[in-house]
Amino acid sequence: MTSTSELGVVTTKVPARLDRLPWSRFHWRIVIGLGTVWILDGLEVTIVGAVAARMTEPGSGIDLTSADIGTAAAIYVAGACLGALLFGRLTDRFGRKKLFMVTLGIYVLATVATAFARDPWYLYLARFITGMGIGGEYAAINSAIDELIPARNRGQVDLAINGSYWVGSALGSLVAVLLLNESLLAADLGWRLAFALGGVLGLAIMLVRRHVPESPRWLFIHGHEDEAERIVDRIEAEVRQETGQELPEPSEAVTVRQRDVIPFREIAGVALRRYPRRALLGLALFVGQAFLYNAIVFDLGTILSGFFDIGSGTIPYFLALFAIANFLGPLLLGRLFDTVGRKPMITATYFGSAAVATVLAILLISGSLTTLWFFLLVSLTFFVASAGASSAYLTVSEVFPMETRALSISLFFAIGTAVGGITGPLLFGHLIHTGNADLVAIGFLVGAAAMALGGLAEVFFGVRAEQQSLENIARPLTAEEAEADWRGEPAPQDERDRLRPAEARQAAHERDLRIADRTARRRERQRAGARRYRPGTGQGSRMYSPGMAGTAGAASRTSAMAEQRLDDEIEQITHALQESGPTSRDELKKAVGGRSWGPRRFRRALRESERESRVRDVGHDTYAPADGRDRSGS
Repeated sequence: MTSTSELGVVTTKVPARLDRLPWSRFHWRIVIGLGTVWILDGLEVTIVGAVAARMTEPGSGIDLTSADIGTAAAIYVAGACLGALLFGRLTDRFGRKKLFMVTLGIYVLATVATAFARDPWYLYLARFITGMGIGGEYAAINSAIDELIPARNRGQVDLAINGSYWVGSALGSLVAVLLLNESLLAADLGWRLAFALGGVLGLAIMLVRRHVPESPRWLFIHGHEDEAERIVDRIEAEVRQETGQELPEPSEAVTVRQRDVIPFREIAGVALRRYPRRALLGLALFVGQAFLYNAIVFDLGTILSGFFDIGSGTIPYFLALFAIANFLGPLLLGRLFDTVGRKPMITATYFGSAAVATVLAILLISGSLTTLWFFLLVSLTFFVASAGASSAYLTVSEVFPMETRALSISLFFAIGTAVGGITGPLLFGHLIHTGNADLVAIGFLVGAAAMALGGLAEVFFGVRAEQQSLENIARPLTAEEAEADWRGEPAPQDERDRLRPAEARQAAHERDLRIADRTARRRERQRAGARRYRPGTGQGSRMYSPGMAGTAGAASRTSAMAEQRLDDEIEQITHALQESGPTSRDELKKAVGGRSWGPRRFRRALRESERESRVRDVGHDTYAPADGRDRSGS
């Protein structure tokens, strides 16, 4: 076992500096450079599935049977599992950027090589290596995204990025129609172009990805604190230039003991001993979503053709609509994971998809399902399930220490894919082969049960990680216990706070009063009428979740920071209207720089300002100060 290298103890505010950044072009570069690979994955997987039948036909240029296609798919999944484990470990050891460039390079080379396949053994080898590359991407990308996106936007962004797989799937379904058109392309050329297209798109993504920096969080733990500071300095300078505003002071610092190499045995041992309930949670979430998705998605075309007489040439259109429903789930529900909260939303999406799948199964048994209703119910099931499946990646990337983040993602991905991803299609394939709709309905019920188990795990072990710093959700293994223990207690006052001028102390006191009043009103709204039944994090709740162990103090500090930021945004809106008088919503957003606050944050602050009678809607999407004052004070 490689020995650890002690490098020293450092105190840094890099995490707080990253989390307090306003949304900017830098964050969009992260989304485009890292997130678009999921579009590529969805594109290729769907195209490959669509052209697989062509590869078994005479004149395709490769001698394959249907069994060979199934073997190639299984080998691809095996490669993804192995690649996730191998590259997940390397990502935690050598850095996020090195590995997300290496894994994308492997993927590009292997998928282009597949286009030249003429024998089954060559195809198997190329698909195995392609799977390794995409499996490594899951670990490297999710860990890098979570460490670079501000805490208040992390849930929505993570879910949207993971859900973008289905954008590629929809495009792949439509592209497959062209690639299979023999009046346009020869039978031995269309399927080869499908693989070559994946390589070309991968190269384009690699060019964008070159500008994505290494994770500063990874750098300062592994002894590169100077480089971490330089990267954050550069990001802050870019954001200041874009917004034209000074950034707020970062909050608390974290103290860590740097280590060049952290042995695998220590990482796994400490993580499992410290967070066994979170490990069970991650396992349940991944197995549930992997079973449902791999079972139904891989066999949806077969069900449509075998039980509803949909022609093979029409199926790609159905798959494209199905993919759109899957993408809309994380896109439309994603923001609720940051506002309503992780625990209620993950629970709701897992139980919700299980409930719709159960209804579908019952109607399938009764024989009353038409093609339209079957497709609508399947699409609704996965509209909800897609957000839940994306949240599985979000969960395991948040709730374990940073040193184990990529490894945790890869481990749960590998186990979930190996268990659910293999048993699901195997079971459904045999049930569909019987031609008995009642047996297929049983398969849907089994998938619903797997998702329901994931929902139960979230109820008992879920972690309320919304808008929290990653270091607060799971303390780094290397963190020194040099700071005061703040669990359940207010943070000790900084010496600089005690020396602030009287005016600053008075302003802080008034802000605290506003926040207290706002919180009290919010609790009253939550207790009033039907609102009491609305799912949420429960601001005043004392409900205990085992998964929350060790996070209570951190949650209270981060919640206070979120409330202070909301108060600042409300004050900016109020002051801007008092200065300018009645202003359109778009102009007001521009005046306060609301676009840089992050997705939908301006809307929330404006709505809260109305509730507090700080501003009023005067019609035609125009707002004015509630007291009627304009810039002249009249």
